[in-house]
This record gives sequence, structure tokens and C-alpha cells, in this order.
Amino acid sequence: MKKRVAIVGVGMSKFGELWDKSLRDITLEAGMYAIFDSQVSGKDIDAICIGNMSAGRFTGQEHLGALAADMGGLGHIPAYSVEAACASGGAAVRQAYMAIRSGEHDLMLVLGCEKMSDVNQSEAMRTVGVASDWEWEGLFGATFPALYAFMARRHMYEYGTTEKHLAQVTVKNHKNAEHNPWAQFQKAVPLEVVMSSGMIADPIRILHSSPISDGAAGLIMCSEEKAKQFTDTPVYIEASTQASDTLALHDRRDICTMDAAVVSSRDALKKAGLTVDDIDVFELHDSFTIGEIILTEDVGLAQKGQGGRILDEGITEIGGKYPVNPSGGLKARGHPIGATGVAQIAELVLQLRGDAEGRQVDGAEQAMAVNIGGTGATSIVHVLGR
Repeated sequence: MKKRVAIVGVGMSKFGELWDKSLRDITLEAGMYAIFDSQVSGKDIDAICIGNMSAGRFTGQEHLGALAADMGGLGHIPAYSVEAACASGGAAVRQAYMAIRSGEHDLMLVLGCEKMSDVNQSEAMRTVGVASDWEWEGLFGATFPALYAFMARRHMYEYGTTEKHLAQVTVKNHKNAEHNPWAQFQKAVPLEVVMSSGMIADPIRILHSSPISDGAAGLIMCSEEKAKQFTDTPVYIEASTQASDTLALHDRRDICTMDAAVVSSRDALKKAGLTVDDIDVFELHDSFTIGEIILTEDVGLAQKGQGGRILDEGITEIGGKYPVNPSGGLKARGHPIGATGVAQIAELVLQLRGDAEGRQVDGAEQAMAVNIGGTGATSIVHVLGR
């Protein structure tokens, strides 16, 4: 019999350029906060799963599963490391979900981490770029911003999306992040500042882009039966799904649509027995602001081509019909690659518990996280409920 899976604890490090902390420091910090939040003890944890994209290239350290068990003093328990580019954190959550649901493990510590500032910006961008098809894109000079610029420019051509729409995502998410104590940028940014920021890959400007970030996030996940020992208000994972698409943009059916997100989000809603209108709050992957616009369409918050226009109407604001990225998203909370998918879930747990002070979506009972790898080659979706 498949078990229901609960989240009973969340923790995060500060996100930002953390010059005075190591990968070990931030990962241990996030894990310990999650353990304290859940009130479990080390002896209760029977496995670890950690999401990370490229610690070896950023810091010189691999073998992170064993490292996490070692740092936490958790002894000989199994520890797994998973990689799915920018969706590595979501993949860690999904692997733990499947392990607990199957009965293989009963209570797991799930971590996501990345320490990107230990290399110069050129090396960091090259490392991020291998999440695309390096042989067919990166080697020919197509940087990650350039690939999203192709998507943005085509979306503008097909649907009349404007540069102002790209900037409105930034303004919204920075406003939300003012109230997120873990966010890299806790400061509102005026529209005119965004629209006059430096161009990096037309039409993508620097303030349309997520930053280079360090950070870690953690969860304590367990079976429903185990959860009752620690809390009266667990948050449940109602569905966990994953889908793939071509790695290279030029092989896609439509570069204005992330088909993997369409498939995985519809599958998640079906498994949860919900419709998109039942979801009260969303965390959508906005490594570039065009990504959030496209995902609002692909998930079903807007008709195809209307992702920019729903920003005009305030639909994705906190207090709107479909609140998106109350955490500040990747754009303002920050995007330490392996940590992002776990941080999305941590934010939604806080929302569903009513603990997201200053950015709380009133009455939130159902939530969805969409974590994207590369330019849409991987999509991992989780639906959470009280």
C-alpha cells in the first residue's frame, strides 16, 4: 500500500553572495533549521537526499550525499545525490517522495544547495550553460540568457508581449521579496529602473535575470503515520510529477511553450484530483522573467499568449486570483541552482501553515511548485495541501 507523504519541517540559509560561508556551512545551516522546525532528532532520520547541479565545478567538492550525512553526524544512513540542472532541488524532493511513498524510507532529510560565488562570473555562467545542449548551443556561443532571449523575442513576435511585461515580473517579485528574510534582494525596484538596466541578450536585461547566488534549503519529509508524532498541522504532497523535453531549443515543437511543464502540471493536477482554479498559491520557475510569463500560460493561469497581459491586471500579485512567487521567486529570492526546487517547497509549506509573515496569501490551502531544468528540458511539479 502506498503511503501518504508529509512535510513536517523546513529550513533555509540566507540566499546571496555569501563570501564568508562555505558550501558545507550553508548546507548544514539549512538542514539544522529544518530539523529544529520539525522537532525530530537525528536518530529519526533514516536517509538523506540532496539536490545539486555542479558543486564540483563551483567549489571542487562532489560526493555531497555522504558529506551531508557526515556533517550532520547522522552515521551510516543512506545518502543520495541527484542532479537535474536547475531542477535538481525538485528532483531531490521527488526522489524522497517516491522513497517514502513506497515504504523504502520513513523519514528523510531533503537538501538542495549551490555555492556559485566561489568562481568568477564567466566561469559561473559557463557552468550554468551546460544545462542547455552544450554541443549544439553552448559551443556555438548561445549563452543561457541568449537562449531565453530567443524564447522572449519569439513570444513578443507571436503574441505581442512587451518588454514592459518582462519588467513587471521583476517589479512584482522584488516587491514580494521585501518580506522574505532569506531573500537575496529584499528591496523593491521601480519599473523604470528595470527597463533602463543593462541589456545582456536582447530583449533580456540584467534585471530580467536571476542572480548568481549561494544558498541552501532543507525539508523534513516523512510518512503520514510518522508525521503525527511531530505535528498536528503537516503539509502533504498531494502529487509529484516529472516530464522531459528536448535539450536543445531548435528541436522543440514551440519555443514559446515548455511542453514538459504542460504535461507535468496537468498530470499533477489530475493525480491530486484538483483543477488549476483550486490552487491558491504558486511558485513558478523565473530564472528569467519570460520564464514566469510562459509558465503562467503552460500551467493554465492564462491562455496561450496572455501571460504578459495578466500582469497588467494584477492577477499574479499577492491578493490576485493566482498569486505567483510570493517568496520573490528566483529573480529576487535568488537562484542557487540546486537549492531552488527545495526553496520553492519550503515557501509553500510556510504559506500553507500561515507562517509567511508579510507575504502571506490569505487562506491558502492548496499550492503548486514548478521547477524547471535548463530551458524546459526538465519540469518537476509538486502539489501541496493542508
